[in-house]
Amino acid sequence: MLGMFRPSAPRLGGLLWKRPWRLSAPQKARQRKRLKLVDKVVDTLSTALKNQGMSAKAIERWYSEMPREEEMVPKDKYTIFDRKEKKYRKGIHSMLHQEREERL
Repeated sequence: MLGMFRPSAPRLGGLLWKRPWRLSAPQKARQRKRLKLVDKVVDTLSTALKNQGMSAKAIERWYSEMPREEEMVPKDKYTIFDRKEKKYRKGIHSMLHQEREERL
């Protein structure tokens, strides 16, 4: 048919973006791995600076304010803050891959 009654993807299949409402076990494992890699990078920078007899305020602040992956509660590991959401939290699986990498 022509015009406004033409079938489209949302009209034919309901929701266009079908996202599961929770993370799968492999998704959680990948997220934990990403968080561990961040901890590893910060540790590497810290040891490299200590070997040269230097220190950085940003790394000291990171250690004082940010919990390590094993210290984090699941709510912080698998969700992010979003002021537009009802309870101000949004699952990391519902955000774009590029945005997720920018936040880490």
